[in-house]
Parts: sequence; C-alpha cells; structure tokens
Amino acid sequence: MTTSETETETQTRPQLSLGTAAARQLASTTKSVPQMQGISPRWLLRILPWVETKGGAYRVNRRTSYAIGDGRLTFSATGADVRVIPQELTELPPLRELQDPEVLQELANRFGQEEYEAGQVLTEFGSRIDDVLLIAHGKISKIGIGRYGDGTDLGTAADGDYLGEQLFTDPPESIWEYTARTTTRCTVLRLTRQALEQLRDRSEVLREHLDELRSRPRPAQNKNGEAEIALSSGHAGEADLPGTYVDYDPAPREYELSVAQTILRVHTRVADLYNHPMDQTEQQLRLTIEALRERQEHEMVNNREFGLLHNADFKQCIYPRTGPPTPDDFDELLTRRRKPRALLAHPRAIAAFGRECSKAGVYPESALVEGRRVQAWRGVPILPCNKIPIAADNTTSVIVLRTGLEDEGVVGLRQTGLPDEIEPGLNARFMEINEKAVTSYLVSTYYSVAVLVPDALGVLENVELGG
Repeated sequence: MTTSETETETQTRPQLSLGTAAARQLASTTKSVPQMQGISPRWLLRILPWVETKGGAYRVNRRTSYAIGDGRLTFSATGADVRVIPQELTELPPLRELQDPEVLQELANRFGQEEYEAGQVLTEFGSRIDDVLLIAHGKISKIGIGRYGDGTDLGTAADGDYLGEQLFTDPPESIWEYTARTTTRCTVLRLTRQALEQLRDRSEVLREHLDELRSRPRPAQNKNGEAEIALSSGHAGEADLPGTYVDYDPAPREYELSVAQTILRVHTRVADLYNHPMDQTEQQLRLTIEALRERQEHEMVNNREFGLLHNADFKQCIYPRTGPPTPDDFDELLTRRRKPRALLAHPRAIAAFGRECSKAGVYPESALVEGRRVQAWRGVPILPCNKIPIAADNTTSVIVLRTGLEDEGVVGLRQTGLPDEIEPGLNARFMEINEKAVTSYLVSTYYSVAVLVPDALGVLENVELGG
C-alpha cells in the first residue's frame, strides 16, 4: 500500500478519541478547564432523597386499592374522522373486565362524532344521564351548584377523559351532578342510551357483563379508593366493636434500576504527553459524567416506564383554567396534596407564570434552596427544569412533588458501593487498551425514581406558554 493510500484511509476512519491538536489546548497558556453548555442545575437530582436499592429493584407496597380503570382513552384519526380504539374502552371503569374484542368493536362503532365551539353546553345539571361522552380533543369545564345556588368549579376534563360512564351501571333515573361546558373547540364522541340498549339486547356477553356488574356488592373503600379499615368511635358502654385488618396490594409495583452508559476513549499519547497542568483523562471523565447526569435527569422526567410525567396518577393530573399557568392553577395543584416540597417547571413556563402574576397584580415570593434564592409560590419553591418537554403546540407541564420516605413521597433509587465507583451510583471501569493505543473506560450510572403514594406527585398539563 502506498503512502498516499495510507493517508487517505487514515483520513476516512472515524475518530475514536481526543486528537492531539485539541489536547494541546489544555497544555499551554493560562486557561480554564473545558466548559460545557449542556450543564443545567439538575434540581430534581438535588432535591430527591436517595434510597439505597440493593438487589437492583425496589418494591412499593401499598394498601389494596379499588381505583382501577381510571386511565385515559386513545383515539385514531383519519383526516377529520375520529374513532376511539376499541381496546381503549376498557379504561372506562364499568368495562374494565370486558375483554371480548367483538363487543368492544361494536361499542366503539356506536360512538358518534360531534364538534362543539367554545361556550357550548354538553350536559346540564339535574338532567338525566343518557349519554357517555369521550373527549377526543379540547377542554371542558365542569360546573356544579353550590349550597346557595351559585356555580362552583369542579375541575376540567380534556383530551382522553370521559363523562357519563355511570350510564353502564346506574339506574335510568340517575342525573348529571354538574354542567359540562366547552372552554375551547372540542371533538367529542357520544354513545346514547338507545344505542347502548340496542347492543345490549343483541349481545349476550355485554348483557351478562353489565348485569353481573350491577348486582356485584360495592367493596367498602375510603375516599382514596383504598380498602376500608373498619373502626368505631363515639360509642359508650359495651358496644360491639368491628373487627378489621389492613389489606395489602397483592401485586405491588417493583422499580428496577435503569442505566445510562457510555464508553470513554482516551489515546495513550494524549494521556502521556498532554497531561500538564490538567489531567486529560480527568477532564474527559468529568464532562462525560456531566452528560450522563443530564441524561439521568431527563430519563427520570420522561421515561415511559418510571419517569414522573408518565407515572402521575390520572386523578392527580389537572388542566389550567384558561391556558397559561395562573396563580389559581398553582393553588389547585398545591392544595391537592399535603406538604408539597417543590414545583418543577420549564424556564419558559416559569416566565409565563410570572406574566400571569403581573396581570393579576400579585407578586410571587422567594425561597432559599441550598443557598440559592429562587422564585416561590405559597412558600413552595419553583425550580427550573429544562428536561420537561415543550410540545409542538407550545404547551408544557408543571410538576409538583412531595419527597421522602417519612412523608410517603417521591424518592430517587440508586445503589452505592459499586466497583470502581467515583460518585454515588456511578462508576468508571477500565476496559482495555486496543491495538490503536486507545484506552477505553466504561462509565455507568444506575438510577430510578419511585412514587410511594399517588398524591405525592401532581402534574399541571397542557400549560400554554404564549409568545
């Protein structure tokens, strides 16, 4: 092989490690250590209490809960035609145990699509429940009647939510306990009582399922859907006391530690010749660790298996009243749980909240967190987290956390004491020096995050950021 051919081959090979020209930047003049734009405060990793997770898994034991089937529905769209996916109907509590695909398909076919403009009424307080409504797109406010006849806000329903599921199980005289009014343009799928009764008469499977459901005794449960603990109070004399026991979830969730890894390569020539005054391997490792920690926080927010945004209980997810995050929205987010420790929001969401506070003539206070002054609301610090995504429609989410084992909150999971550990839960292991004189190190970090009780984590969804 000629010299020119060798040079050409060398130029086309991918570079595996830091080149000498770049390494010399750390070997002369007065200089800074290598800087990195991608480093963020990583507040989530800093505020979470970390639980030692031996064996690589963490089991969260809870009391038995009957609150099943409270998920959200998924729809398919062909142009302007929207249909509910038949299997998704099992997210409705009365259909949770119905697994017959033909019946689910028949039910899905009987939902009719309707379009509504903002301000239209879908259901009227006191009228009979004659429909099941599936919200494919848009936002709906639920307004009840207060003690003195005035309206009271009962929350918001949006994409994937449903109304009127009582139609499957409750008697025909059941009534709507609120008025549902659209606050945006909405696409709704409606199943009428007549369509349901026609299918019920035709399908023996559906008829037997609904009859069995209506005759089934309702299990004793508290307001959180947990198995009730029978107690007695206020009695006198020798009253018979109830017997009880605390039932546990028979299939508790287990969180396995996830991993983020990379192979760091350092050429021996660089490590030998360009190691003064800064250790090249040390600087390469430092920046690699920063990148791994950034990825770790991203996964703890966004991972579909254990990330906070995908593991919030649906009952703990709310929507803003108007669009941008307002003080009222933050109040509702905080009052749904005890002892909130922190709010996490994208910096643009924090700016949007500030604008809404200015419009309302209120001024957020500040709080001191780890020696830093940050914005706060009701004494709860609002911490920036750029790992919370911004959707294509310029919306995002705000997370609220209660943390710690003692408070049944959110905890980080990791295992320490790893071989060649250089930070808690993170190690760098020497692999080899290959035939090109490149030294390789395997850098790994192991982590997860667990929600001990559903109300420890809340999310304000579909927050509009504005301009």
